[in-house]
Amino acid sequence: MTSHTTERPRRVGGRSARVTNAVYTAVGHLMAHERPDRITIPMVAERAGVNPTSIYRRWGDVDALLKEVAVAVMAHENDVLPDVGTFTGDLTEWAELIADDIARPERSRYLRALASARDELVEVCPCWNVRGAQAARLIERAHERGEAVPTVDQVLDHIIGPLYHHAVFALPVTRSYARRLAADVLLMAQPAS
Repeated sequence: MTSHTTERPRRVGGRSARVTNAVYTAVGHLMAHERPDRITIPMVAERAGVNPTSIYRRWGDVDALLKEVAVAVMAHENDVLPDVGTFTGDLTEWAELIADDIARPERSRYLRALASARDELVEVCPCWNVRGAQAARLIERAHERGEAVPTVDQVLDHIIGPLYHHAVFALPVTRSYARRLAADVLLMAQPAS
């Protein structure tokens, strides 16, 4: 029998990806129908058609699982950003799209699960970072057109923060509210230099 000293490269996809996708899908279904504090690893395993041991081994506990799935669902890195030709139009449409997304019951439940899974201060929040990168792209395009623009922090603090706050605390998240937030931020815009 020959012994191999080199490690086999991990396959991209394969069984691990199928299990992860099945678990994410199961969590999504359960989040649409259950409160996060009632979801258990055995429930997820049964819905996903996998052994609970696989979930415990990969995620450890239900809070870690819910947090990971929430981040994956809420951090839309590959979203196509609006491009209507003006910063006002782009920012307003972007805010409305985010409001539409997080107003869906399963999305607001994910946000609540993410918030409840955190019991300590964090230095990095993937959802916040993705939204910040998207805002930066909108601002950069507007700056190139010579338009007045706010800062990324102003967009995050005055659009994303309030929208997420409303979703987490079960307050209404509407397009009209998103438009109002965008209008407030547009008043903060500084002329391009």
